[in-house]
Amino acid sequence: MVDNKEKELVNSFLNGNESSFNEIIKNYQKNIYWHARRMVGNHFDADEITQEVIIVIYKKLKNFRFQSTLKTWIYKITFSKTLNFLRKQKLKKIFNFSEMPNQSFRNNEDIIENFEQKEKIENIQNKLKGLPNKQREVFILRHFEELSYEEISQITGKSIGGLKANYFHAIKKILGK
Repeated sequence: MVDNKEKELVNSFLNGNESSFNEIIKNYQKNIYWHARRMVGNHFDADEITQEVIIVIYKKLKNFRFQSTLKTWIYKITFSKTLNFLRKQKLKKIFNFSEMPNQSFRNNEDIIENFEQKEKIENIQNKLKGLPNKQREVFILRHFEELSYEEISQITGKSIGGLKANYFHAIKKILGK
């Protein structure tokens, strides 16, 4: 399924229009960042991965042939860079979102609500931490990125049946069943 607007942007970039590349990145940078952030657990590493992905996109866009969607191709690069980063760093502490946005509270209910929200986030983070990498990756791509199994299969190179099994096991572990 080729998106004509994206095809025009890619071709425009390949013909020397740098602003077309900027528009492509503008469309995907948040998704790249948040996928990396969910996998590595902190801003600095996610930002580094995002920059690496953007560099790879810039260098390899001339080889993109629209055999998949641009979105799938970008996620595949993000997936590879993130897994390579995790392998190199052998991170043990994943999803440690210590930076909470500074908020001003109107009353005690706001403080309690913020505390409960933070507890929920920490609970999810701890459960995700306990998942094997394959299950965590499939869960994040399916649940947070809302990708289909077909798209995840193209990104990871894994069978749809295997992905469904990993997602099922991830759900069971997260729900504590």
